[in-house]
Amino acid sequence: MLRDGPMARAMRIGGADLVRAAEGRLQLVPDQPTLYAEFAEYLIREIRQAIAEDRPCRMIVPVGPRGQYPVFVARCNAERIPLGHVHLFAMDEYCDWQGRWIDETDPLSFRGFLLREVVGKLDPLLGFSTERLAVPDPLHLDAYQNRIASVGGVDACFGGIGIHGHVAFNEPPLGPFGAWDTQDFLHSNTRIVALAPETLVMNSIRANGGDLEGMPPLAVTVGMADIRAARRIRLFCDGGAWQRTVLRRALFDVPSVQYPVTLLREHPDLQIIADAETCGLPSV
Repeated sequence: MLRDGPMARAMRIGGADLVRAAEGRLQLVPDQPTLYAEFAEYLIREIRQAIAEDRPCRMIVPVGPRGQYPVFVARCNAERIPLGHVHLFAMDEYCDWQGRWIDETDPLSFRGFLLREVVGKLDPLLGFSTERLAVPDPLHLDAYQNRIASVGGVDACFGGIGIHGHVAFNEPPLGPFGAWDTQDFLHSNTRIVALAPETLVMNSIRANGGDLEGMPPLAVTVGMADIRAARRIRLFCDGGAWQRTVLRRALFDVPSVQYPVTLLREHPDLQIIADAETCGLPSV
């Protein structure tokens, strides 16, 4: 238990003081619906900016949070936002024990969700194509980052933060195979990872009815190198009480490979967006 020192003091920062203490890194919104609407607005802003600059729009996107996507799809369809220039890069995907993608029909599949709930619900006349949706492939690991390079890099990386600081499935090093140093981790590429016990427990509670045995043990993830190379990074915290420590550690903890999100604080355009409950406020 942390009793003293900078992080112990940071853990005691009240919700109302977080924005000031974060020195521009934290945007506070009143509730989850507002957070999801703001997330959708960020996505649409990227798309419209690319149109104005007559260039492709290239974004790394998560499946978790998810609540932004119905808002995004509805706005794109209603506002007739052109999508023919948009490239989406899914952050990660679950793999089975043999290191293969789980089937896209599995309710836990991230690519299945994006295909059904985003691509499948966008008006085809807006111009988005599944050919411009890239998912890390455990059987062709270099293809993902090569695809990013082929379109000129990533404009924005969107995501969340896991229970022990992972962004995408960039888990802290575990066990005898976790001996790489911070620089190795910062330059990590698309790869297969074993999921940490904490991640399996949290994700089983949040997405699988607590069925630990039904959780895929592996995942394939975008590496920290491609996340850090994005021109903008926006991380969304909608977890409520369980994510209050995560949020404070992301903002104030000493940068360390043991809590990967802290390594992103050196990025010149990083912002975390959190709702009031996650910040520790009943309302704002």
